[in-house]
This record gives sequence, structure tokens and C-alpha cells, in this order.
Amino acid sequence: MSMSRDPQREQFWRKAVAGWNKSGLSVRAYCSQHNLREANFYAWRRELAERDRTKAPAVKFVPVHVRAEAVVEVALPDGIVVRVPADLEASTVAALIAALRAASC
Repeated sequence: MSMSRDPQREQFWRKAVAGWNKSGLSVRAYCSQHNLREANFYAWRRELAERDRTKAPAVKFVPVHVRAEAVVEVALPDGIVVRVPADLEASTVAALIAALRAASC
């Protein structure tokens, strides 16, 4: 049973359902206190739940590829530890170590 899409009416019933949720009252007591027809309350509560369910975006999963990167660790006598990708050129690693030694002096 889909109800008309009157934004003001929908807002009224959303507030009523939210108020009932916060009240701690039974539907009957809440409707009685607020001059609402129980049948309308139940119908709108169901309709709003359906509208919210159809509005929710579908959850999409994307593939994740985990790659373990091979790392080489070089521990120098002065306590400096260098971790570099295993596929890094040896000359680049040597230049890095030389630069670190020069900086630590």
C-alpha cells in the first residue's frame, strides 16, 4: 500500500513516529494522547519504513588485492636501519646508505 507523496504529510508522520519512539508509550497510548488514529499510525509507520528501505543505497563491494611487498633491511654498525623495497637498484641503496652515513657524522 503506497501512500501519496505529500511532503508535508510525510513530514507530519515522520515526526509522529519519531515522537512515539522517544515516548516509551504504547502505540495506543501515544495515538490517544496525540489524537491520531491507530490504523493510520501503523500504516504510516510501515510506509515510512518501506520508503527508507528503498532509499538506502545498495552496498557495493570492490575487489581488494593485497600484495606483500618484499623488503630488504640493512642494519649498519652505527645503529642505522634502512628498509627498502627488494627490487630497488643496488646503486640506489648504496647511495642512500652513503648519504645517511654522511648525515650522521
